[in-house]
Amino acid sequence: MSLPAIPSYPMPTESDLPEPRMDWTLDPDRCVLLVHDMQRYFLGAFDGGAAPVPELLSNTALLRDACAERGIPRIHTAQPGAQHPRDRGLLRDLWGEGLRDDPGHTSLVVPFDAERGDVHLTKWRYSAFVRTGLEDLLRDAGRDQLVICGVYAHIGVLMTACDAFMRDIRTFIAADAVADFSAGDHAMALSYAARRCASVASTKGLLAALAA
Repeated sequence: MSLPAIPSYPMPTESDLPEPRMDWTLDPDRCVLLVHDMQRYFLGAFDGGAAPVPELLSNTALLRDACAERGIPRIHTAQPGAQHPRDRGLLRDLWGEGLRDDPGHTSLVVPFDAERGDVHLTKWRYSAFVRTGLEDLLRDAGRDQLVICGVYAHIGVLMTACDAFMRDIRTFIAADAVADFSAGDHAMALSYAARRCASVASTKGLLAALAA
């Protein structure tokens, strides 16, 4: 199957966030921002002028800029176009050929800025840790916390958060800076993450923690 057309739905608010199980505190000296798969191919499934896309873009930009101002590393993942079947693997069985080798598919909607030190990682599987060197980047930088924004919440974002948990990396998911196939999928991803592997917070809350 290919990506579905995604109907508009409201971005969750503070009152929609699941109850936390972990009492983790976000530390600017320990965290890295991961901007997950914010490519035109994935955003193209949404109506770009309707919720949740405007909030997704604005909140992601706020987090990226706040991290840049504080010298917090920013990592952008992106899947390559025209993947060889060997690289595509089982994703081909479920999602088809994926992205074309075309900027209309592969380019980032929230561009990384190499001059400000943003890092680009080529991503191959749901988890951003698979075949990317992400864990080494965090360890080399002396960082053990990850803030995730991007798409899709119940697929790559959630799998990356689970993978981070199993590597003893504390993850914070920006609930209103991720988006998904539906409001139900979005809520499920946040609920599972909060119960099993991550802290779930609003962009406002994360920005306040970064400024503290």
